[in-house]
Amino acid sequence: MTSPLDVLEALCHRYAFGDVRALVPMLGLPADAVARLRRICLFGQRLVDMDAEDFDMADTADGGPEYTALVDRARACRMPQRPDERYRGALGSLAPSFRLMLEVLAARHFRHDMAGFVSTVHIMGEYLPLLIWEGAWGHAGDPARIGADVARPDSRFGTGDDECAHHRPDASAASRALRIARSDVRGWQTYLDRYHSNLSHAVAVCAGACVNPCSVMVDLDQPTRAHVSEANALALAFGDSSLIKLRHSAPVGHGFGVPSPEEVEKTWQHTREVLAKRSPMGESALTDDGYCLPGLVSFLSTLTNVALTPDTLLRDTAALTVDKLYAAWDR
Repeated sequence: MTSPLDVLEALCHRYAFGDVRALVPMLGLPADAVARLRRICLFGQRLVDMDAEDFDMADTADGGPEYTALVDRARACRMPQRPDERYRGALGSLAPSFRLMLEVLAARHFRHDMAGFVSTVHIMGEYLPLLIWEGAWGHAGDPARIGADVARPDSRFGTGDDECAHHRPDASAASRALRIARSDVRGWQTYLDRYHSNLSHAVAVCAGACVNPCSVMVDLDQPTRAHVSEANALALAFGDSSLIKLRHSAPVGHGFGVPSPEEVEKTWQHTREVLAKRSPMGESALTDDGYCLPGLVSFLSTLTNVALTPDTLLRDTAALTVDKLYAAWDR
């Protein structure tokens, strides 16, 4: 006969942390154990939802040292919520965020949650250019540091110059990025919510689409310039690909439908073939790397020069939840 713990363990391994959090109070466990388990499950659900703003959860000691260690790892994916925060998280490097997104993407594929799946792919496409530029700048478009990289002599970045290739949303984001670090908390958070993804597109245009480059590109050494140019051209193509456009078939889009796993697989196969034809770097998308979207990990790693293997934060959080469940049951 299946026990309640068997059911909850199965849900944990399906990363259904929200369901486990709702069911735990029904087990008759001690109040302190229930509170601890619900806190860990809330953290796990925020990981699945990529709710990175809230990864910096307070009172980590209530969950025990293992939970504290998981929260510390997740903080690397968090955007600082104040312009003067010392720890820059995802503005310092987007690599931890991409590793987590790769794990979340695989988890959503495993759960056949294709609406969440295409939303996660869409986020990857939005922020990929900043991860590419990270190799040249040493940061992922941090407004507190980007001025030294783009506000150079003979730069048109953020100036409103008519010869700049940025369209209006990108130009607005570029201009704000150069001054937002001096803003108050409200202005900073508004920038992160509304403009930072446009900054990512803006720097992709600088490298991969501008036919009359300014000093943002001209001042780079030739090997770096060649890499960021080819990589960002591919990032723009990925962002405009049929795979990314599947998001508009999901409920968050306009069609009130959700793509099937088979549709996603077919669309990705077409996308990777298109990317491979664009340049030698794009051929990495055809690699059979064992991922749920074969070649995606290899493609992202090639463009960014970072080994972007999927993280294990979800898996480790599920394992910790199961351990705490059984420990509380045995008390």
